[in-house]
Amino acid sequence: MTEDDPTDEISDIEDRIEALAEIAERCRKYILASKIAIGGGAALLLITILGLLGTGQTAALGSIALVLGGIVSLGSNISTLRQTDEAIGAAEARRAALISSIDLRLVADAPLKLV
Repeated sequence: MTEDDPTDEISDIEDRIEALAEIAERCRKYILASKIAIGGGAALLLITILGLLGTGQTAALGSIALVLGGIVSLGSNISTLRQTDEAIGAAEARRAALISSIDLRLVADAPLKLV
């Protein structure tokens, strides 16, 4: 392989894309957990306000904390997911540019060595 051969860089970019895809998947899981926390906290707050549990202030404060924590986590992970998706797009564009710069030949153009 020569210095101008981009295959090593393409391999590195593919590894980076895989790592970024794992980060994006983790963000999606946290986003789902955040939505569940927001919904659960809101339901607990409503139940507490209606007096169905009878626990009072502790449950109300816990549910408010759950809702606020879920909102913060949701916002953080959504922005991280957007940044990761942009990085994946940039890496895929760079990989495509490197692949297009390689002088590929058709299999039909390959010399026959078995004949």
